[in-house]
Amino acid sequence: MIPNITRGSRMTGLILYLASTDTDKTKNVHSDPHLVAGDAAVMAWYDDGVLDRDDAMAIARHLDQPRKGFGVEVVQKDFRWDPVRKERVPNGHKQADVWHCSLSLRAEEGALTDQQWGDIANDFVDGMGFTEASGKAQCRWAAINHGTSENGNHHIHLAVSLVRDDGTKASTHGDYQRAQKICRALETKYSLEELSSVHATRGYERAEKATAIRDDREMHRSSLARKVRASASASVSEAEFVRRARDTGLLVRPRYAKNTTDVVVGYSVAERPARGERPVWFGGGTLASDLKLGALRQEWTDSPQSAMDAAAEWNAAARNKRKVTTTGPENAVPGPEVWVEYTRNATELAERLRALPKDDHATWAKAARDASGAFAAWSHRIEAVPGPLAATAAELSRTAQLRAPRAHGKPVPLPSIAGTAMLFMAAASKDKTAAQTALMVQLINTAFAVYEMHAQAGRTREAQRIRDVVTQQLAPFTATMPKPALVGASAAPAPGVGAATTAADIGRRGMAPVRPGSVVPSAAEKAKTRQRTGPENGPGLDR
Repeated sequence: MIPNITRGSRMTGLILYLASTDTDKTKNVHSDPHLVAGDAAVMAWYDDGVLDRDDAMAIARHLDQPRKGFGVEVVQKDFRWDPVRKERVPNGHKQADVWHCSLSLRAEEGALTDQQWGDIANDFVDGMGFTEASGKAQCRWAAINHGTSENGNHHIHLAVSLVRDDGTKASTHGDYQRAQKICRALETKYSLEELSSVHATRGYERAEKATAIRDDREMHRSSLARKVRASASASVSEAEFVRRARDTGLLVRPRYAKNTTDVVVGYSVAERPARGERPVWFGGGTLASDLKLGALRQEWTDSPQSAMDAAAEWNAAARNKRKVTTTGPENAVPGPEVWVEYTRNATELAERLRALPKDDHATWAKAARDASGAFAAWSHRIEAVPGPLAATAAELSRTAQLRAPRAHGKPVPLPSIAGTAMLFMAAASKDKTAAQTALMVQLINTAFAVYEMHAQAGRTREAQRIRDVVTQQLAPFTATMPKPALVGASAAPAPGVGAATTAADIGRRGMAPVRPGSVVPSAAEKAKTRQRTGPENGPGLDR
């Protein structure tokens, strides 16, 4: 259940909107607006029918009466956009005595009865401290159900006056965090789908979805996120990332620190528009929380020279000039031995993940991020339209995005598969190879380890989504892959892959473990453990 909180000052306007069925004045189609819960007086008067305009006006007057009767003002800090400084700046205070929150279910969860919504609403406002259960005078409030949104989400709206019946003001300090915590508890109490308190992904605006459907194309942010993720995972430096992102066809522009043109603190990307159209820009953090520039920089080398190289590439991108360097690592073609090396790393990573505690969120996020980057790079290389590789990349990226990254510390060192994205981006042709199959087996091993982690942690929704994408979308793709019989110049069997095991076998067998401790039901051999000291020795521990 998803809470969405806003503050305002016009109780009458809010209640009229919630009770309105005029589709010309609302973003969603409202039908049968009616109360499902509220304070005692509201429910005594209006709990038995559809609300009309007169009802809405009367409810608003009732909710607003303490504020007007006591002459109390509730204000909050206001901000405005400064076009010169290009940031929000303080702009005094504004009236904010109306607290509005929607509680929404995912479309897949269906609908609840009015009785269920009423119970949830009462528990929610109790938990938020707006009722006499807090030991203070009550806030007047109402919960209105006006049907399902056009996105299919069943939801209710709560309108609360922040002036209590005794004229005191209700505190909203920490209300966003408190609402999330209460929703997690209510999901358990009412057997609703439990959303993750660890991972968080970006949603999509209604206009984005409508435009994508109208134009019969993928949503901008999905495409941009996949290209950025592939470029970042394949790069060992920030300068290389800028060049790779531009090579995918993206427009890239930096965001500089105030009063500088050489200190980059963020970035935006856009697809190259058709002639006569303007690009639609998205900041890295709006694509995914782990694609913010600060998060990406944690994976790259950092030195004065690398900072200068990155600034030069950013400036070239900002001016739409040619890349500063045309002989970077992205132009190299990896040899067969590199495929063998990264397949060994992926094999060892899957083995090590078996012993990783399920609550080591930082390390699981990094493993999922690297695997997602590999699938994103492969998708960019061979999928003309988003297919199973893109879907797998998107699903794994959900685990890569932590709700509060700083609260989880740093990941423990594990064998790195970050460079696998580089291999797929550098593939000489779109033909599938046995070396790719060998690596695919181990990437599926990693995906399955992530699936098991979610399942053991009780996050059934996340586990089911990974299972579905692998078994329903990736399995048919892997069935078309060649057998990983020989890999590399030495013509030795692919590390970690038995003679009878292919990616297709794993895809066909599904995601259910067949024995305790098994990462994937396969005949995979354990890779040899290799000690590495840093990136100068090739692919190894985290860069």
